Amino acid sequence: MTSAGVSITDNSHEYRRTKMSPDGRTTSGLANDFVNGSVSFWYRAAGFPKSRPPLPGSLEADICIVGAGLTGLWAAYYLKREQPDLRIVMLEKEFAGFGASGRNGGWLSAELAGSRDAYASTHGHGGVVELMRAMRGAVDEVIGVTKSEGIEADIVKDGVLHVARNQAQMGRLRESLDYERSWGATDEDFVVLTGDESNARIRVEGAMGALFTPHCARVQPAKLVGGLARVVEGMGVAIYEQTEVTDIKAGRAITARGDVRAPVILRCLEGFTATMPGQRRVWLPMNSSMVVTEPLPESVLQEVGWKGAELLGDYAHGYMYAQRTADNRIALGGRGIPYRYGSALDHRGATQQWTIEALGALVRDMFPATRDIPIEHAWCGVLGVPRDWTATVDFDQASGLGTAGGYVGSGLTTTNLAGHTLADLVLKRDTALTRLPWVGRRVRKWEPEPFRWLGVQAMYALYRTADRRESTRGLAGTSGLARVANKITGR
Repeated sequence: MTSAGVSITDNSHEYRRTKMSPDGRTTSGLANDFVNGSVSFWYRAAGFPKSRPPLPGSLEADICIVGAGLTGLWAAYYLKREQPDLRIVMLEKEFAGFGASGRNGGWLSAELAGSRDAYASTHGHGGVVELMRAMRGAVDEVIGVTKSEGIEADIVKDGVLHVARNQAQMGRLRESLDYERSWGATDEDFVVLTGDESNARIRVEGAMGALFTPHCARVQPAKLVGGLARVVEGMGVAIYEQTEVTDIKAGRAITARGDVRAPVILRCLEGFTATMPGQRRVWLPMNSSMVVTEPLPESVLQEVGWKGAELLGDYAHGYMYAQRTADNRIALGGRGIPYRYGSALDHRGATQQWTIEALGALVRDMFPATRDIPIEHAWCGVLGVPRDWTATVDFDQASGLGTAGGYVGSGLTTTNLAGHTLADLVLKRDTALTRLPWVGRRVRKWEPEPFRWLGVQAMYALYRTADRRESTRGLAGTSGLARVANKITGR
C-alpha cells in the first residue's frame, strides 16, 4: 500500500499514485492504475512473451543476427524463406521486440525518413521514385505476410491524416503536397481535405485542413513483432534472449555466454547501436514518448468522431502521431526529452513526468471531449538517427558484416523493406531491392559530446518555440526559428 502522491519504482515500471476524485480517477489526469514504462502499453495489452533461453555456449552458424527487433526478424524470415537450410542464430539482450519494434506508434506507413536529395545524389530522381514505390509496396507486403502466416496484429489499412491547425501549418501542408508530387506521387497517393472533410473522419479541434494518403495501416506493434518472432522460430531460426552481445568482429559475435561464429554477422540494433564498441557516434539514440488513454466511452467516441482506423499526424515542428486502438483508446506520441547526454538510454521505457503531462495536455487540446478521460500508460523508446537523418542498408561481402537502420522513427514498414534487402544482399542476389539508393550509403558521424547534445537540445528548443509563435501569433508562414533548426540538423 502507498500513500497519495508517492511514486514507487521497481525494476520494470513506475507507478504514480495521486489524489483521487470521488469517481475513483486521479485529479492529475492519470488513471488510478497508471503505469509509466514497463516497456510499453502494447505489452500490457497483449501480454509479455514467454521468455526464451539464453545462448547455451559457443556455437557456429551460417548467419548470426544481433538484435531481435523487426529488422533482424524480417531479415531472418526472408533468408529462411529463400534458403530453408540456413543455420540462423539471433542474439537478443532482453526479449524479441524489446526496443522500438514493440514501443512504436503502430504506423505501418509508406513514409520514408530523410533527405530524398541525398538518395538522388547517387541514384538520380528515378532511383528515389523506385524507393518510394518500394515503400508503398512494403506496406501491403507486411499485411500479406501477417495474413499468410496467421499473425493477428489488429491491422486495418485506413490511411493516415496529417492535419493543419494554423495558417503556417496549412502552408507546410501545401508544400508537402507539391514535394510529394515532385517525387512521383499521383492524385491517388495524396488528397487534400478541407477542414470539414478532415473533421468528418476525425474531429480535431482547430483543424483547418488535412493531407490524406491511403498508404498506411494501423497495427498493434507488440502483436506484430511477437507474431513474427514465433513464425521465424517455426521456420527453424534459433532466438537466444538475455544474451548481450558485447562486440562484433568479422565472423564472430562476442557475448559473456560464449561466441557465435558465422561467416555472416548482421547488426540490427537501431537505437541501441551506440551500445556497440566504436558505434557511439554512428546513429544517435533519439527518444520518443507515448501516452494512451483509458478506453473512450461511446459518448466521447461520438464527439471525437474517430470511427475508422485512420492514423493521425500533424504539421507542427514538434510533431505528434496517434492512433485509435482496436479497443477505442487514443494512443498519442511525440518528443519528450529528445536525447540523453552521451547516447544514454531509458530504463525499460520509463519517461519523464513533464513529458507525460505535455502529451496528456495535447490529447485534451486536440480532442476536448477527452478532458475527463485519464491517461492509463506512458512509455518511451529510442530510435536510430544518422547524421543526415537518412536510412541505410549495407552488407560487405568481403567481411560478411552487414547492418540496416537509421529509420528516424519511420521504421515499422521500413524494417520490412530493409530486412528483405539485407536478405537479398547476403544471398548475393541482384534484385530491384539491392539496387535501391539506400544500399551501401556512407554517412559521416555525429559530433562528439557535448556538441551533439547541445545541438539536439537547441534544435528542439527552436522547434518548440517556432510552434508556439506560429500558433499564438498567427504567422502566415513557417517561423524563421524552425528554418534555423533545419539548418542545425542538416535536414
